[in-house]
Amino acid sequence: MIREAVPTDIPVIRQLVQELADYEKEPDAVHATEADLHAALFGADPVASCHVAELDGEVVGFALWYRTFSTWTGRPGLWLEDLFVRPEARGTGLGRALLVRLAQVCVERGWTRFEWWVLDWNEPAQGFYRSLGARPEDDWTVWRVAGDALAALADAAGDQPAT
Repeated sequence: MIREAVPTDIPVIRQLVQELADYEKEPDAVHATEADLHAALFGADPVASCHVAELDGEVVGFALWYRTFSTWTGRPGLWLEDLFVRPEARGTGLGRALLVRLAQVCVERGWTRFEWWVLDWNEPAQGFYRSLGARPEDDWTVWRVAGDALAALADAAGDQPAT
């Protein structure tokens, strides 16, 4: 069963985020707390949404996503930040069902894109996504500024001419 997450799902969502980080070989990378996730999903100004997958009444997977915008199409899109199904629940169709539900969200809302990242080494996921008709955007490279570099860039405002 796929459903929208509710506030009482926050502890299991946080646990699934950690399990995803462990799977992606980044066990110490998760700093988000339950309070952070609650604010992001259910706070006064939610910035993300989440669907969960249940098997026998237990949440065993999630898809956390947010809305994007394309200047080229002039329409919103959906960015899938994280998709994870516990290993013991894989092969049950829940991962596919989560992606189907998010595709439905896009179509229902008139959104034009549904995008996500996949680690280069995660060939099982790449094969799964290809089987659904997804294709990699090989001409694009992800760029990021974070941490000290982000702070330095923000502080560089004084170096710019006034507008």
